[in-house]
Amino acid sequence: MLKRNKFAFVVLAAAMLAAGGRAWAVINPPSELALARGQKEAIRLLAIMDKDKNGKVSKEEFLNFMSAEFDRLDRDKSGELDVQELTWRPVGRPTNR
Repeated sequence: MLKRNKFAFVVLAAAMLAAGGRAWAVINPPSELALARGQKEAIRLLAIMDKDKNGKVSKEEFLNFMSAEFDRLDRDKSGELDVQELTWRPVGRPTNR
């Protein structure tokens, strides 16, 4: 569950970066350590999405995974995500690895 929460955060961060955060990344480039951690996390997450295990994630695999993540995060089943749903963590669960 914690890995899925981290994945959701990574995907949302990647989507925000793609949508307009590029300038922030240029102004504040990530450290080598952050890049290495991000690469390890991306490899792990791609393996989760790669249902046919061909080493690549198709658009269909990606969209299926993201749809399932959206449904999981949409706790009130409203069809929309709010701040509480995006930041919710179960009580007693650690926020770190």
